[in-house]
Amino acid sequence: MPNNLEIIERSIHDFQRVQRRMLLAKEENAVKTYADLKEEYTSLKALLGTAGVNLTELDKIKE
Repeated sequence: MPNNLEIIERSIHDFQRVQRRMLLAKEENAVKTYADLKEEYTSLKALLGTAGVNLTELDKIKE
């Protein structure tokens, strides 16, 4: 069973991956893809915020 640090680390990695894909979707004007990724982005952002992770440097989307 993963410990809290491992969960946070995995969530940060997922958050960064989702943001990269959101930026690509926005660049390609893939509206549906962007909206789908935004749901995951919002959930990960809430999870990381609750875990006390400072997203100031990590959040490139800032929505």
